Amino acid sequence: MNTAYLLAGSNMGNRTAYLQQATKVIEEQCGSIIARSHIYETAAWGILDQPSFYNQAFAVQTSLTPEHLMQNLLHIEAMIGRKRVQKMGPRIIDLDILLVDDLVINTSLLTVPHRHLTERRFALTPLAEIAPHLIHPVAHKTIAELLAECGDRLGVERLDGV
Repeated sequence: MNTAYLLAGSNMGNRTAYLQQATKVIEEQCGSIIARSHIYETAAWGILDQPSFYNQAFAVQTSLTPEHLMQNLLHIEAMIGRKRVQKMGPRIIDLDILLVDDLVINTSLLTVPHRHLTERRFALTPLAEIAPHLIHPVAHKTIAELLAECGDRLGVERLDGV
């Protein structure tokens, strides 16, 4: 069994409903969610002229290989209605693998740890909530340390009661 750390994000339509739908299907098709962060509202990263995102991190216990998990996540995105129109543009749902145990993977389908994790406060903040002591296998620092050192200053606000 692997523990995969995922990030779900949405900045179109009913963002909360899309995150809930993704959570349900991840549990049905990928494994047991053993931890989940609060939902965070975050400014868009990359293309700034778009609605803010709701982001949530999950720890998933899975028997799937990381590559098979990624294929499932891409299928879930399509099933929920994601259309890949503009890179870094608005999206109904975005599902990313941030980390899988202490694995380092570089294939045409998948890069683990996620190549931009250490640069993105919107990913580090919810991940630090559920796994602050997890060690990044390339940076050799905890998620909490990476968050403290992160130079990204885009807004990240925890939403209570969402």
